[in-house]
Amino acid sequence: MVEEVEKSEEQRTKVADKHKGVCSDGEEDEREKEVGENVGDGDTSPRPAKDLKRHPLEHSWTFWFDNPSAKCKQVAWGSSIRPIYTFSTVEEFWSLYNNLHRPSRLTAGADLHCFKNRIKPKWEDPVCAPGGRWTMTFPKSKSDTCWLYTLLAMIGEQFDFGDEICGAVVNVRSRQEKIALWTKTAANEASQMSIGKQWKEFLDYNDVIGFIFHEDAKKLDRGAKNKYST
Repeated sequence: MVEEVEKSEEQRTKVADKHKGVCSDGEEDEREKEVGENVGDGDTSPRPAKDLKRHPLEHSWTFWFDNPSAKCKQVAWGSSIRPIYTFSTVEEFWSLYNNLHRPSRLTAGADLHCFKNRIKPKWEDPVCAPGGRWTMTFPKSKSDTCWLYTLLAMIGEQFDFGDEICGAVVNVRSRQEKIALWTKTAANEASQMSIGKQWKEFLDYNDVIGFIFHEDAKKLDRGAKNKYST
């Protein structure tokens, strides 16, 4: 499955675009017109390709977006989070990914999530509630590549304890960006440590990362302490 994800034609096109800067000035101008709750460059619905063999993923995944402008109007925490689209094949993933803004192009305050289908990116979700999260921090506009590699590691089932993975979120803020990897069973130290170490290896991330229990985060907010670190 990992090979199918990494070798797809869409990824080769994406990588080429990213490194060569193939967008014309006109195309860049059009992309700058993101307003309100737009998270992409247009319709993110997967485009079916003729005679293209589909490569199903082990799980279906859903992209969610939390719009900073909508957060100001919400009645309860998390009420502004909305699902964008659910994908279940390698081809659908790349079609969506190539039409969504990278973290560096999102407005400060935005959160972009990718979670297993039917798991909501909220502490209150029954699957997420007993879990926690590993977090990596990046300078402003420097998380794009690590966000992609995190997505590929998740949907490509690269983690030894892949069943523990709920999803990931990238938080875009005015001075920095954070990527958090959410898991199911915070109390299982062995599985959480394995996930944290593998995640750092996949991303070639050298700084120390910490794991916080969701229960502690709910009670203590910013005062919550890391229970594990690697």
